[in-house]
Amino acid sequence: MSVKLIADSGATKCEWCLITNGKKKTILTQGISPYFLDEAQIITILNKSLIPKLKEVVIEEVFFYGTGLSNANNALIVKKALKSLFKKAKIQIETDLTAAARALCGKKKGIACILGTGSNSCYYDGKKMQKNSPGIGYILGDEGSGAYLGKKVIQHFLYNTFDEEIMARFEKQFKTTPVEILETVYKQPLANRYLASFAIFLAENRGHYMIENIIEDGLNDFFFTHIYKYKESWTYPINFIGSIAFGFKDVLQDLCKTYELELGRVLKTPMKGLIEYHS
Repeated sequence: MSVKLIADSGATKCEWCLITNGKKKTILTQGISPYFLDEAQIITILNKSLIPKLKEVVIEEVFFYGTGLSNANNALIVKKALKSLFKKAKIQIETDLTAAARALCGKKKGIACILGTGSNSCYYDGKKMQKNSPGIGYILGDEGSGAYLGKKVIQHFLYNTFDEEIMARFEKQFKTTPVEILETVYKQPLANRYLASFAIFLAENRGHYMIENIIEDGLNDFFFTHIYKYKESWTYPINFIGSIAFGFKDVLQDLCKTYELELGRVLKTPMKGLIEYHS
């Protein structure tokens, strides 16, 4: 009997999939981020919200994909916590970018891109990442991400660039003020998530030229800054994962046509692709 446990974790939530002889069971827990949790806290969370739902199944392999795991110390924290819970299991710890590459490309070569709250990309040779365009965070980079697009929405509001119709829609939806926005961005934690929360305004107001311009320009910045840096982009498919990529797939398709690139898979989350990869 083959028993595998796959985890796809962000900072806020973690999706687990238990695979027993091809049968799948999904379990959700809070996010497991070693930036915010130590080994003991991770063990406590999983003992409460994951272990009881596994019903004493003996796990043989654990594949944990998550945020912040390119840092060796962070990866060790997660690995130790999992090892103490699954003593007989073989445990593999990987980054969210590896999750994207495996979910999108499987065992084939391609460009794998993340467009969610943040953004990232790599060239994947079918086995491992070979090149990675550096991620420099939401303040300096994260082109094409929710935070990047949300920042553009806020700029249009604060600079009074939106026309009257869109300005009225913004004010009705968010009921906020310039003072409140600036206070939250510059003085409160997790400003990237706050910025990304404004990207929904773009999805809900498609068709207006100002909205379409923000989407297209923001995603074009990602193509120009990152995808263009890989010479492999003109040989292999360009694949995307994340809420922004999934929501604006039509714009990605148009940009790929413009740059004469081949659009590959576009997934909202990696789990479906990870299950395929590990089957």
